Amino acid sequence: MRKKLVIYLFEISKNIYTKYFKQDHIPWNVTVPELLTYPIQSFGYALGDFLNDHQFDLIAKVERHDAYHVLTGYGTSVEEEIGLQYLCMGNGKKSVYMYGTIVLGTFILPEYYSFYYTSYRIGKEANPFHQFDYLKLLQTDYSDLYHVIFLKNLDQVKQENLHGIQLVNSSYIPFKL
Repeated sequence: MRKKLVIYLFEISKNIYTKYFKQDHIPWNVTVPELLTYPIQSFGYALGDFLNDHQFDLIAKVERHDAYHVLTGYGTSVEEEIGLQYLCMGNGKKSVYMYGTIVLGTFILPEYYSFYYTSYRIGKEANPFHQFDYLKLLQTDYSDLYHVIFLKNLDQVKQENLHGIQLVNSSYIPFKL
């Protein structure tokens, strides 16, 4: 029931957020079938594969959110969505939506706090990636992009208490990490 509440809040808030806080952002105007025409090793293909597998389309003006999913390997479960926001906060991102998700998500689902904290630490350990123009990176080799951001050894952090959540969903990553 609590997870359904968070999903409901996500659905309501994303439209409000894009309307009032992303007015200056230009939509990518890229479709999933177009992404799937990119080379298989590219970030664009990995993004298209992720969206296709989840039967999603890019959400106009907040496309980078799906890019974060692919880059970090976080899935779309409620706790992973909240964890992704913690990871982004650890990486230096600042946004009203992110802070709201963190506060409400932690309050509603506190049993995942150890996962949230680990996510924050992963973001802190990574090189900054929240500011990238991901539209310009669609042709980039996914492996190269991943390793530039996650240069540091994160194995120890990833092995800590993740509340049973697998961080890297290898089905979207066209190479072995």
